[in-house]
Amino acid sequence: MGKLQSKFRRRSDLYKAKEGAELAPVHQVVQYEPAHTDAINCVVSLTSDLCVSGGHDQAVVVYDWRAGKRCKSFQGHSREITKLCCFKGSSLIFSASRDKTVLMWDLGRDTEPVQEFCGHELVVNGVAVGPDGSKLCTGSRDNSMRLWDIESGECLQKNTISRNLVTHLCWVPGCTSIVQTSEDKTIRVWDSRTWQVTNTFPAKQYIQTHCDISSNCYHLLSSSNGFGGQGCEATLWDLRQPGCKVAEYRGHLQTTACCVFVPPRPGCPALVASSSYDSSVKIWDQNTAACLYTLTLDGSGPLVSLAPCDSSSLLCASFNTGLHQLHLDQGAVPSLTEVARF
Repeated sequence: MGKLQSKFRRRSDLYKAKEGAELAPVHQVVQYEPAHTDAINCVVSLTSDLCVSGGHDQAVVVYDWRAGKRCKSFQGHSREITKLCCFKGSSLIFSASRDKTVLMWDLGRDTEPVQEFCGHELVVNGVAVGPDGSKLCTGSRDNSMRLWDIESGECLQKNTISRNLVTHLCWVPGCTSIVQTSEDKTIRVWDSRTWQVTNTFPAKQYIQTHCDISSNCYHLLSSSNGFGGQGCEATLWDLRQPGCKVAEYRGHLQTTACCVFVPPRPGCPALVASSSYDSSVKIWDQNTAACLYTLTLDGSGPLVSLAPCDSSSLLCASFNTGLHQLHLDQGAVPSLTEVARF
């Protein structure tokens, strides 16, 4: 277990811009009020206008990215925020932290948490809400997956698997299945009714850092850590045939921290986006695995999280330069440009 822990430990100080170093000029990029005071670990979309982010400053921030202004900041964790999730169509926000807890917040209420989920013994790296909004799933580096009743905060189920150091998880929309990635390089599919693993994908060569589910629930994306171009890929899997690999997206030079399906646009090819510790975001053709565009954000450090807001807008979280609003042109030749930072 010691080796796995050392492989995946993130050292933000390694990526700090050197004092006195001049960054390449960024043209026509609007600088809004910063959302955070330190490195950002995660960003998710709450509504068509609002995003939620969390990071090393222990704050959960709701931001109107179209207007460029902060709406609300929640404080309650004693250590950095690791992951976030929202229940679509509601004002509920769930934040996981290195303090071993998950807190629930309500945008429509005051800044105190409305529910707390305690029981994990190590950092919580995965959190997802069930389709009906009554259950919460969490995963931790303590090798356990837990199922909670949201209203009462009671832990309903717990299952511990040796070496299953959870890195991320997704609840398949409208389904009883939950997908999770792990530092043991495998992907597991859980049944929320029995709280048992129903499928285990073939182990990859490197730690799996993130996962995402397509809107039609047919496909799964996962991403790998790595260095020097070894590993660093995103992988497309067929969820209808668990363990069936469809495509690999290779081109990042360091750990691919996040991979997401881009919301489809009629008449355009299906696209995938990935972000990496190499400070780049790549747009891929989902079916051919061709890299269609690469945007490098100089001086940003690791780009650790992506949040698609619509078919033309992506938000990207960085260690050094805050949140980035990116515009995706899904024309004949797709392109990606930075619009704003906050």
